[in-house]
Amino acid sequence: MVDDTDRQVVNALLQDGRASARDVAAETGIAATTVSRRMDDLESNGVIDEYTVDVDYGALGYDVTAVFQLSIEGDGLARIVDQLQSRDEMIAVYEVTGSHDIVAVGKFTDTEAMNERIKSLLTDSDVRAASTSVVLNTVCENEQFPVDPSDA
Repeated sequence: MVDDTDRQVVNALLQDGRASARDVAAETGIAATTVSRRMDDLESNGVIDEYTVDVDYGALGYDVTAVFQLSIEGDGLARIVDQLQSRDEMIAVYEVTGSHDIVAVGKFTDTEAMNERIKSLLTDSDVRAASTSVVLNTVCENEQFPVDPSDA
């Protein structure tokens, strides 16, 4: 079970994912050996999944972000989800409730690349309906938030 000490460690790592146990200890006032053990436990228990780089895809030429909403025919859901997940340009794939079965978000270098992806989805026999929205302005993305002890 995660406690307040774990939450303090997580919050410090959210501020700087590259922080060492010593850095986190200095930030939180928790002993470095305790922080190190807690970080190991948080990783082992899957609370901390991985340490990653936050990439600005726009700066790398991926100027088009599209949101796909798909309705799936019959039992094709797992296959379509796997297919979307395996595509590098898809940064998020969700199985959802409501009028659609899948919501997926992709990053593309241009509208031609996006159109190719849309056409491959529309020609799939398991895709009953699809709608696509092109993002005009990214307000926030991939945001994480500090965990609050009172939320537990």
